[in-house]
Amino acid sequence: MCKWGTNTILNVLISAESSYTGKERWADKPVDSCIAPIVDALNKAGIYTGGSCCGHGKNDGWIALHDGTLITIKRNHFTKADRSCT
Repeated sequence: MCKWGTNTILNVLISAESSYTGKERWADKPVDSCIAPIVDALNKAGIYTGGSCCGHGKNDGWIALHDGTLITIKRNHFTKADRSCT
């Protein structure tokens, strides 16, 4: 996971419901750097995201989609020694 406060600015679609204009619009928003590639790929594929958090190494991460789906990004619960046993 990224160090909290480490963001990547992505241009994302703001839904009409979330926009102060009442209309869909694109805006540059900070996204946790460690999940920014996933958020960017989803948006470029037309699967628009409404918010996200990596969990900052303490909790599961998540990405909320405009359609109401919530994608959970599970924390890695294995120790470094456990990872060598695949």
